[in-house]
Amino acid sequence: MIRQAEQRDIDGVELSYITLILNDKKTGPYTVFEIGVYPTRATAQKALDEGALYVLEQEEEICASIIMNQYQPDEYGKIAWPCAAKPEEVLVIHLLCVKPTKARQGLGKQLVQFAQEEAKRRGYKAVRLDTGKQNVPAVSLYQKMGFTIAGSTNMQVGGAIPHEGHLFLEYTVQ
Repeated sequence: MIRQAEQRDIDGVELSYITLILNDKKTGPYTVFEIGVYPTRATAQKALDEGALYVLEQEEEICASIIMNQYQPDEYGKIAWPCAAKPEEVLVIHLLCVKPTKARQGLGKQLVQFAQEEAKRRGYKAVRLDTGKQNVPAVSLYQKMGFTIAGSTNMQVGGAIPHEGHLFLEYTVQ
């Protein structure tokens, strides 16, 4: 079940961030995330406080989470987006995180579909996101779900971690 997060979910969301980062260090990096830098418990708490944090829960376990809002970091202004949407007409996906033990079960797809449906429900014209070019599974998923690569530029991931050649993707709401 996907639902808006509650305070009781913060421990589970934080744990998923940490396990993802530790798994990346063992299996090869798909992200540039760093423990204690980004994403952190404070990242999840801020999103919760703003009403932007959602969780995918199975049998009372937080298996995945997503942050959805209209915040577009400065780097988004450098991209020639295909859809000429005003900022208030765009839903932005941040920090889609699936616990490594729950990978390859379609949970990421469920969260992206949820975001697409929410954007349509709210009358938005586009869904935007960014990810590292090395995150091949995520880029592949997004493209399969109708997102197109709009551009690439350097980015400060989470406002704190420099990353070269970051990808920016967009889905036009139908």
